[in-house]
Amino acid sequence: MRFLFFFVFIISINIQAQWKPKGDKIKTVWGESLDPSNVLNEYPRPILKRKQWKNLNGLWNFKITSKGEKKPNRYVEKILVPFPIESSLSGVQKRIDKKNEAWYQLYFRIPKKWNDKQIILHFGAVDWESELWINNKKVGFHHGGYDPFSFNITPYLKAGKQKLELRVWDPTNDGFQPTGKQVKNPGGIWYTPVSGIWQTVWLEPVHKNHITNLKITSDIDNSNVVIHTQLSNHESNHLLEFKIKDGDSIIYKSLRKPFLKNTIKLNQPKFWSPESPHLYDLEIKLISNGKLMDEFSSYFGMRKISVEKDVNGTRRMTLNNKEYFQLGTLDQGWWPDGLYTAPSDEALKFDIQKTKEFGFNMIRKHVKVEPARWYYHADKIGMLVWQDMPNPGKINPPDWVRNKFFDRNEYTPTLDFKANFKMELNQIMDFLYSSPSIICWVIFNEAWGQFDTIEISNWAKAKDPYRLINPASGGNHYRIGDVTDVHNYPEPKMNFYDPDRTNVLGEFGGIGYSVKNHLWQTNKNWGYIKYSNSDDATSEYLNFSNLLKDLVPKGFSGAIYTQITDVEGEVNGLITYDRKVLKMDLKKVRDANLNVISSLPAKFIKIPPSSNSKSLFP
Repeated sequence: MRFLFFFVFIISINIQAQWKPKGDKIKTVWGESLDPSNVLNEYPRPILKRKQWKNLNGLWNFKITSKGEKKPNRYVEKILVPFPIESSLSGVQKRIDKKNEAWYQLYFRIPKKWNDKQIILHFGAVDWESELWINNKKVGFHHGGYDPFSFNITPYLKAGKQKLELRVWDPTNDGFQPTGKQVKNPGGIWYTPVSGIWQTVWLEPVHKNHITNLKITSDIDNSNVVIHTQLSNHESNHLLEFKIKDGDSIIYKSLRKPFLKNTIKLNQPKFWSPESPHLYDLEIKLISNGKLMDEFSSYFGMRKISVEKDVNGTRRMTLNNKEYFQLGTLDQGWWPDGLYTAPSDEALKFDIQKTKEFGFNMIRKHVKVEPARWYYHADKIGMLVWQDMPNPGKINPPDWVRNKFFDRNEYTPTLDFKANFKMELNQIMDFLYSSPSIICWVIFNEAWGQFDTIEISNWAKAKDPYRLINPASGGNHYRIGDVTDVHNYPEPKMNFYDPDRTNVLGEFGGIGYSVKNHLWQTNKNWGYIKYSNSDDATSEYLNFSNLLKDLVPKGFSGAIYTQITDVEGEVNGLITYDRKVLKMDLKKVRDANLNVISSLPAKFIKIPPSSNSKSLFP
């Protein structure tokens, strides 16, 4: 035992010697204490969790080449996976562009107890184009920077040590793919590019007959949970065992044929909400001829999001059939040391927990998709989530029409642009479907690359009728979807009202305050307005809160403050970029937020329809 401990200790020391963070930028406490031999070691997919798996995060071989070069014969650098190439914690901190490709290499072994299993290689996310080789044999491609993907690598394995190689190409904003806030030349609201592997890589053994996907829909009106399962193979002798637990109590157990759709009725179900984020545990087994083929654990929440008319005819968002004001923060999910990648699971959870402590009940996940564990934390903590689709590059639209319905020609992208955007949107919606915290899909933001708005919004609603569709946060506005979303900086204002949809203030605020020694850069830091101390910044937030409360009876059903943390040169966060300083008084902000949220339900002032609006609803 002592020898084993000493051996592990020596390996850890050796790994530490091969890696160190790059650059002199500020870091989080989790980044400062990062152990490269133990990186993001939590099971990465809580919605479908198996007992056996192998984490491949850690030091990999790495090389940057010119685009089109052959696979390298020799790798000259080390990179800490899963941190982006451009990040400090990668140990590389280099930029690549459309003329470059990044190559990753890892040698690994398959545990002997997996010898009779199919081996699945999972990637949480890789930005953007990926091509995989196992033992010098090409396995496959993937396009998409925000969705998980996997390969069955069993046919490519050999005895002993295995060789994995991954080629990555990422043109950032020189390409047509969704990139969110990443740009080659960051500044203002645009940030450092992110390329390569940026989420956990892992192996999983499965039987040839196994469950490949899970889709859970709650139906509180009928006390039902609907479970869709997809199998690798469908055979007549297959059975699925469902077990649902409420805490330690088993409340449902049955053996069923593996229909694609299984509807289970619950007796007096407990609803999920930010105030009471109740989750049921779910266990599923696949059985064939009395033999266990596959088993995993999962969870679900019973909740409903909808839009209904209040007593005065104003369309309000409702949660579990009750009027519910949603007050949130813009959350961009950037880290000074890991960029797109949080340095630890505790860090990933920190932003959500602090958002709730500040009295918010919602997060708008802004033009970025997080790892599955982020949504698991939102589900557990109790936080409503509006999920943005990352915008396709830094695109200046030909027209951005604010405060009225759009009446001009839409942006017309290339066919590749269109096809890829729709493909990635579909992949992201599939990936996140079962998370109860997500209650709204935001398709576009402020006309950035906005196209085919009516077609895409209708498609998204048909794909997921159980969530709200926000076609374009901040414009261009069409008579479509569930939400009309306006932006106004800095103070809350209602410059446009749509009587046929629920109305929200999708962005406001931006109160800037620079905290010395906690800045990404020494100068060129900005906010929409700036203050020199916490008291004045807090006082302005309270002023904005009072203005917002006055707008609730006039028709707003939700609002989003910019933003929870500073990001690079943008210092309008409630928390510094390194997460070390709360920049405003937490109790005062919390009390103000709860006061706004409590505005609903109430007696409302009826807003008459505007002359240029036409109802699409009965």
